[in-house]
Amino acid sequence: MSEKQDELTHFISYLQNERHYSDLTISSYQTDLLEAKKFWQNNGGFDGWKNVQERDIQIYLQNLADRKLARSSQARQMSSLHSFFRFLTRRKFIQIDPTQGIALRRGEKKLPEFFYENELKQVFDSLKGNQPLTVRNLALFELFYATGMRVSEVSNLTLHQIDLNLQTILVHGKGNKDRYVAFDDHTKKSLVKYLEDARPNLLKDDAEQHVFLSNLGKPLSKRGIEYVMQKTFNQAGISGKVHPHELRHTFATAMLNNGADLRSVQELLGHSSLSATQIYTHVTMAHLKSDYEKYFPRNKES
Repeated sequence: MSEKQDELTHFISYLQNERHYSDLTISSYQTDLLEAKKFWQNNGGFDGWKNVQERDIQIYLQNLADRKLARSSQARQMSSLHSFFRFLTRRKFIQIDPTQGIALRRGEKKLPEFFYENELKQVFDSLKGNQPLTVRNLALFELFYATGMRVSEVSNLTLHQIDLNLQTILVHGKGNKDRYVAFDDHTKKSLVKYLEDARPNLLKDDAEQHVFLSNLGKPLSKRGIEYVMQKTFNQAGISGKVHPHELRHTFATAMLNNGADLRSVQELLGHSSLSATQIYTHVTMAHLKSDYEKYFPRNKES
């Protein structure tokens, strides 16, 4: 890899061409990462992004704190480092993400992480065959992606909550708040195959009403879903730590990027306030700017 094609160059290209971030956002990422690189160069040397260790990042973050930077600035720099090294892990430039064990300080909001389309296709394509657990897993992850449901909501999902004809689900959400979510034809096909062909083979007690069952016929718990997702995604070639909440983020981002109204996404996610949904808009600014330039009257004046 030449100097002009180092890991940072690949990351910036990814932000531009796949994430479609604004120039300002991309510049912020680049500034943060170059500032970290400069610190390491001036304090013991910098031997390439691939050789940055967790301890290097901890020392850098401590330096930011010692300089009395605002907590929001420290959190932003940590977020930039996390996004960058997570990208390097997923693209297999490195094997271990050195930021994985470092949490942002309490009280700081973390930008949502999500999957891009080819990653999900990679996972779905890996789940071929008629083995009951394989069929279950395909239905499980397609449902997460298509509805944006929380892991607790999927774990607690029962048969009577699903309307296959209308392709809707009555979700019992946080704070005893119910909402309806819809699902597409692909998800319906996977769900029907699971319910008709696979679930009966997992079922041990005919009175059991939970939709997703373990190999022992018990309801698949939140921790069980997290374990299954980690194993399935890693086996499909998606390296690093993953979590069902990232599929919820992926759903929200996809909806907004394709023109959905913010309040509609708020309702589908079951957010109590619009501010909770607005965190996703950082990835849709290019789309909004394009619409503005296209539709605002004065932009049409010659």
